[in-house]
Amino acid sequence: MPLQTYASHTQEIEAFGLGYPSGRVDRDKAVLSSWRRCIDHHRLDPAQTCEAYIVPEGQLRAHQEESEPLIRIARSGLERLYQQLKGLDYVLLLADRHGVAVDFLGQQLQASDLRHAGLYLGAEWREDRAGTSAVGACLATGEALIVHQSDHFDFTHTQLSCTAAPIYDLRGELAAVLDLSLLKAPAERASQNLALNLVVAAARRVELANLMAQSRNDWVLRFSQSPDFLDVDPDAAISIDARGRIRATTHAGARTLAAAAGLDWRQRRTLIGQPLEHFFDIDLRHLPELRRNRPAQERIVRARDGNILFAHAMEPQRAPARSLTLSAPPPLPPALQALTAGDPAMDALLHKAARLAPQTLPVLVQGETGVGKEFLARALHASSGRSGAFVAINCAAIPEALLESELFGYLPGSWTGGASKGRTGLIEAAHGGTLFLDEIGDMPLALQAKLLRVLSESQVTPVGAREPRAVNLRVVSASHRSLATLVQAGQFRQDLLYRLNAAELHLPPLRQRQDLGAMLDRLLAALGPYRLSEPARAALMAHHWPGNLRELHNVLRYATALGGDPEGTDLAGEGTLDLHHLPDALQAARPGAPAGGSPSIPVRTPDGKASQTSDALEQLLAQCQGNVSEVARLLGVNRSTVHRRIQRLLGPRQVRWDGRGPRP
Repeated sequence: MPLQTYASHTQEIEAFGLGYPSGRVDRDKAVLSSWRRCIDHHRLDPAQTCEAYIVPEGQLRAHQEESEPLIRIARSGLERLYQQLKGLDYVLLLADRHGVAVDFLGQQLQASDLRHAGLYLGAEWREDRAGTSAVGACLATGEALIVHQSDHFDFTHTQLSCTAAPIYDLRGELAAVLDLSLLKAPAERASQNLALNLVVAAARRVELANLMAQSRNDWVLRFSQSPDFLDVDPDAAISIDARGRIRATTHAGARTLAAAAGLDWRQRRTLIGQPLEHFFDIDLRHLPELRRNRPAQERIVRARDGNILFAHAMEPQRAPARSLTLSAPPPLPPALQALTAGDPAMDALLHKAARLAPQTLPVLVQGETGVGKEFLARALHASSGRSGAFVAINCAAIPEALLESELFGYLPGSWTGGASKGRTGLIEAAHGGTLFLDEIGDMPLALQAKLLRVLSESQVTPVGAREPRAVNLRVVSASHRSLATLVQAGQFRQDLLYRLNAAELHLPPLRQRQDLGAMLDRLLAALGPYRLSEPARAALMAHHWPGNLRELHNVLRYATALGGDPEGTDLAGEGTLDLHHLPDALQAARPGAPAGGSPSIPVRTPDGKASQTSDALEQLLAQCQGNVSEVARLLGVNRSTVHRRIQRLLGPRQVRWDGRGPRP
């Protein structure tokens, strides 16, 4: 398939959009379907080119943390595949369910070219962002495919050849995409058929490894069409709980179950939780007969559709105790599991969140600043099965004058200074996904009424538009302030509160969690090969943590920055962080008491709740010499929030700190 010119490429897609046949007889149907989605659904213009988009570092880190369990499991398999292709200039990307590359293997000598082409860490490849691409089309269809050169919708990417395969989680939801790409490839599309087979096989092995890692207490039944490959490279696998019911499955396992019972594999509720005998001529009692102590040729099962399969049963590593009590709760989805290190209260909350995740109920997340409200919201979205984007809006950070246009969007010419082509609002951008409204308590009352209309009618009307547009989204909101208290004060609409808190989750502060030490170690491990001295650990464990996880993460970043001298490493290659590497406020920490000299203590009541009194705010401002930025940092909020609190609590009073008023 020779490379096209910009003009011929644009003309072919435009003609296709008008209903004319594609100019290429060898265009894959999956590619043409993606073109149709780009034109009709995403409203993309083939004449408008756009270079690859790399998400900001902070956003990438959030995507990586959400996908961390899968990245850890997949990494060794991806490295093995990359070594097989070494010298062929392939780039290997692992993209999450949002289309963002969260892991990358490629030649660092080509890093600049790869980043420019989007074959790099943090590249976003959703169809609505980049047009037709292997990652985007795979996310949209759930099928493996090749997008070769001019198959790409955007002419910018027509030199690339990309091959992708989906990776499904244990519940049958598309969790990630494995992509194998070339900056320059042979003209013939068929040259990538081997790459397609390799990436499909690698994705299957990642799914199998994921199932094995999370099914240690269950029976695992692995299938193959051939007895010779049953024990070395099975085709599919499922796990069975102590009651003989399907608990989890790989993607190929879901297809096997669905074919056996004449069901649709996409309807996972008809598969997960069903008894094993519903699909095969065996039940839990027969599984010991399928263990490896018998020849593979004799381990045969017959599916309900008459198909014959060879099976290998692996017994639980730790047999569940017999009990008349209720069965243990199912394992948490990986995104939610990453938020806890063993705290019982947090585990109970996350199991509740796991049950809420697939629902469409609005969720209100409450908790002190820095406890991880947005991380929980992202984990809810990752565990929901929704295919759309996660769109986060900080209601306290956007100026009130711009908040309406940012939320609802606007048509061309709606107001002076707006984009000439108008702008899609953030609410509409969350169509099919999750809208996260952070600091919802700071939203102006006038906009609260408009948001209520969106939630009640599932429609949004851009500024300047006459007709509303339908939106399908799930709303998760968060606030560190009690919305019920704001309702009583007349600062929040009661009817909106009822719309937002159909389900309410209260995140515990870090000082109340029993897994503080484990969370400390987890965050430190993510920053590099460091270990804490006993005095440093004691100071960290004794601190009150008014800023919660955000404060802990910043303290560790500060400590590793000071303790990052290679000369301070031990024989194991680990840098030792000592007491003098910690911020000054923590160096005076006493066991069992908050760190001495912490300016945030005066704004905390004895029970640890944030004080909203003017005296407390004025005292904190005085300790920071009127530096609003420092106050915002200590409280873990935005400067605009501090300014609003000053205006609300202190009003027009003449407040002086050493003869000076508040300053940025």
